[in-house]
Amino acid sequence: MACWVLFAEIGFDLNNPPDHHVVLSGYRDHFHEGVVTVQMSGPVTGEMAADMAKAASAFLATLDEGQAKLAKLPFDSEERFNWFFVPRARVGLPLKQMTAAQRDAARALLEAGLSEKGYSKAEAVRMLEPVLAAIESNPRRDLELYYVTVFGDPSASGTWGWRYEGHHLSLHWTIVAGRSLATTPQFMGSNPAEVRDGPKKGTRVLAAEEDLGRALVQALDGAQRGRAVLSATAPDDILTSNTRKAAVQENRGLAYSDMTVEQRGLLLALIEEYAAAQPGAMARARVEKVMKAGLDGVTFAWMGGLERGDPHYYRVQGPTFLIEYDCTQNGANHIHAVWRDFEGDFGVDLLAEHHRNSPHHKDEAGARR
Repeated sequence: MACWVLFAEIGFDLNNPPDHHVVLSGYRDHFHEGVVTVQMSGPVTGEMAADMAKAASAFLATLDEGQAKLAKLPFDSEERFNWFFVPRARVGLPLKQMTAAQRDAARALLEAGLSEKGYSKAEAVRMLEPVLAAIESNPRRDLELYYVTVFGDPSASGTWGWRYEGHHLSLHWTIVAGRSLATTPQFMGSNPAEVRDGPKKGTRVLAAEEDLGRALVQALDGAQRGRAVLSATAPDDILTSNTRKAAVQENRGLAYSDMTVEQRGLLLALIEEYAAAQPGAMARARVEKVMKAGLDGVTFAWMGGLERGDPHYYRVQGPTFLIEYDCTQNGANHIHAVWRDFEGDFGVDLLAEHHRNSPHHKDEAGARR
């Protein structure tokens, strides 16, 4: 059985699922009269936000005036929504222009924003740049062209955000009023998907994302596969690309409710693999949100060949989220993988809720009437 620790931690039993209702046991959840309410912005999230604010402030304090102008932008800057995963110049301060002490401070900020597993993956993605430089004889590949950008003023009680981005990494955090935290879009890629020569031969940075998806599609019977596999040809890339707001994809694929217990375990393990890039509390909050929206509304779809080495694509889509994965480029040895939140990318939903409920914003709205 595949490992799906996060779902188990919040009280979900795959072999004895709740009838009609998902009962969550994390933080300060309440179950009464058939209604589930989940409080995601409790003390754990606040503690994480405070840790990130402390790390971001420490990083900014190391910068000179010129560096600070590159690294820090207003929170309401449109640049906050501008994201890429290809090699290109970016807005922000690159590692290449930092001193050793400043890089240490940037690393501490990244460690505050990711789990140990997520940080290791992010660093492994970055360390593929010299591999690509050797394969392509291309000096443009540079492991120091990864940029830190802070939006607004880091504060344990304020609203601000930050981004870490470079080739095949685009990671975003939005903190609202020091309590609520958004962590999407979350993009990681790997080129090559498997290093086939040189000192890093055999390295597969996103192996779990690839292997769990393939294990699931191969575990389906003929009828199930007929519903899950949408095409024998995979698209050239993830379909949502780097759009500001992810579009809901067509409602095709195999539903969670139509899977066996073993298949459901594989699907949950796949979802967890993406969520687990975030620190434990935020990873659990992600799977809680998936469960609250309803696992029966989650579908798995595949395109392309079923064997390792074949060009392939999959997506996992639920009412609130979308995971997309594509491995077609460079002889199907180049992965793009992303988690999007339909309403919550860049904290858009959290900001809207804050504006609705904040007395300050309510007073402003009333004055405009």
